Amino acid sequence: MKPVHRTFFAAAIVLIASIAGSFVALAAQSRSASNRTGVWTPPRTPDGQPDLQGTWTNGTITPFERPAAQADKPYLTEEEAEALNRQAAERAGNPNRTRRPGDVGADNEAYVETGYKGTSTRQTSLVVDPPDGRVPLRSSVEATRDHNVAGVDSPETMSPWDRCITRGPTGLFPAGYNNGYQIVQTPGYVMILSEMIHEARVIPLDGRPHLNARVRSWAGDSRGRWEGTTLVVDTTNFNDKGWIATHAATGRLRGVPHSDALHLVERFTRVDANTIIYQMAIDDPAAYEKPWTVSFPFARSEGYQLFDYECHEGNQAIGLVLRGARTLEREAATKR
Repeated sequence: MKPVHRTFFAAAIVLIASIAGSFVALAAQSRSASNRTGVWTPPRTPDGQPDLQGTWTNGTITPFERPAAQADKPYLTEEEAEALNRQAAERAGNPNRTRRPGDVGADNEAYVETGYKGTSTRQTSLVVDPPDGRVPLRSSVEATRDHNVAGVDSPETMSPWDRCITRGPTGLFPAGYNNGYQIVQTPGYVMILSEMIHEARVIPLDGRPHLNARVRSWAGDSRGRWEGTTLVVDTTNFNDKGWIATHAATGRLRGVPHSDALHLVERFTRVDANTIIYQMAIDDPAAYEKPWTVSFPFARSEGYQLFDYECHEGNQAIGLVLRGARTLEREAATKR
């Protein structure tokens, strides 16, 4: 009978272990999937931070500001969103599309990314506040913006992106390509690496104060904290040399200068395994009549490869643009 008892005992151990393992697996799934209220809960890093790590992208065809015809329409219906995506795909696949006069074309398909769609949230604009989806831009900065966008006086008036300095205060606005980002977390820090210009923001989470107000930089001084499972990043100490946005996808915001009073508050909230909802509140009284907010999703894309962005190497753009402008000025002068 002893062998029978040993067999039964061994089988019982296996069964108990199997049941225990199932409970552990279910518990782990519940911790990373949903709590008892049905709300998704992000997994945690070894030091207890909500886990935002991974490779993320945010390329989209959703306009930065809301078209005037949709001023009172913050979201598309599912059918409207599908139609928008279909139209975008048709335009991208049309090699014979008409170019505007003076348009010399753009980067070829080896450099640009295609297949972008509207945001998964079906927003009609990335600007979500004010409610009409329009940035409350002061008219006093519009002339400066136009002068900056022309960018032919000197290198200092040209885009800091063209000059390989920075894409903007955070570098997180969607552009036409290189919309990849890598988030890495270590005890006490979060690092966000942007593919475009290869900028890395190292954000401390230990409660330290901002740097002395006399210390100014292109990227500002970021400090992070957790509000529940949302990473909140407060950034101040900007210089007054940059633009709030450098890519044409931001429409009339491209070229708008920011002052050294610029203050940003960002929020990163992981709402499911493959989505981070990003929000940034922008306050700069010198440029805007009141604060405004953008919000859009980041999609997890572990198959996306971030390429090294060699901006300076072989870059003749600045010299050629300025040389061309001087040539045109001389030609115009001889015709007078």
